[in-house]
Amino acid sequence: MSLYVDIDKTLGSFHLQVQFEAQNGLLSLLGASGCGKSVTLKCIAGIERPDRGKIVLNGTTLFDSDLHIDVPPQKRRVGYLFQQYALFPNMTVRQNIRCGVRDKDNADAAIDDIIRKMHLVGLEQQRPSQLSGGQQQRTALARILVNEPEVLLLDEPFSALDSHLRFQLEREMLETVRRFGKPVLMVSHDRDEAFRLSDSIAVLNHGRIEVIGPKHTVFADPKTCTASILTGCKNNSPLQKLDERTVLATDWGMRLTLGQDVGDATFIGIRMHDLRYGDGENSFRCRLVEEIENPFSFTLMLRPVDKPDSVPIGWETDKETWNALRADELTVNLPKEHLLLLKD
Repeated sequence: MSLYVDIDKTLGSFHLQVQFEAQNGLLSLLGASGCGKSVTLKCIAGIERPDRGKIVLNGTTLFDSDLHIDVPPQKRRVGYLFQQYALFPNMTVRQNIRCGVRDKDNADAAIDDIIRKMHLVGLEQQRPSQLSGGQQQRTALARILVNEPEVLLLDEPFSALDSHLRFQLEREMLETVRRFGKPVLMVSHDRDEAFRLSDSIAVLNHGRIEVIGPKHTVFADPKTCTASILTGCKNNSPLQKLDERTVLATDWGMRLTLGQDVGDATFIGIRMHDLRYGDGENSFRCRLVEEIENPFSFTLMLRPVDKPDSVPIGWETDKETWNALRADELTVNLPKEHLLLLKD
């Protein structure tokens, strides 16, 4: 099972140009609002028509601008879950599912089966307004899955939910995805959500895929400044190359030794939890600028004592450690194995 996408689409001043292949499992399209995530899904589903390119699902061409192929949405075997689920408010759960069934001759058996699989037994006669957010989501998924699509597209499936419901519904969604056993694409702007649910991640920025790969690889080596920010790295600085393995992080005023050659990197980053207390190869005596208390940790904003005008760098540490250390000045080090070399 695979989905191949290579498309261009211009909408006003925005230009989408993406190329990727998705295999079985969940691929998250991660990016800020307006970067082209939802447009990509709509092109795959046939809701939007690309200006150029090709979309192939399991060897069947859904779109090819050169060959003038453009399969109608209803014939693409693509399941699309909209942000607000798009349930019909005047229909029951069973009626909402029934309206999505293509094989009307075997509709009742198919509906009974999907209601059981999606844990909707007992809710068949309820209307959307009588359902919880999770029940609405399962109903919308049941309406899609009853037709056995070849790919599932999820457009920010948790955006309509309160934060306290998301974790439980993520687990339910993950169960559905694993049972589905085919390619799944999910649009998200939440790096934690994407990491918990995904097998792979593609980072989009201004209509382009900057980085794509297994989620652990993307988080460990985001490669670009935008990708590092989207995956949660809050410490990023332009760098000045001093030699192949030494740079100056110009924002922080720190001279750093690297574990690899600088190459064509223009930025350097380090995640806040990767700083360490005490001496090391890249250690600096720092002054505490700000202390931010989180529910289970502290974020400490620090400046080298000899660089009072530099941009502060953040260190996240557990409460026990900081309560034991508490000082206006302290030594921290930036382990070279945790430094991220990044491009614009």
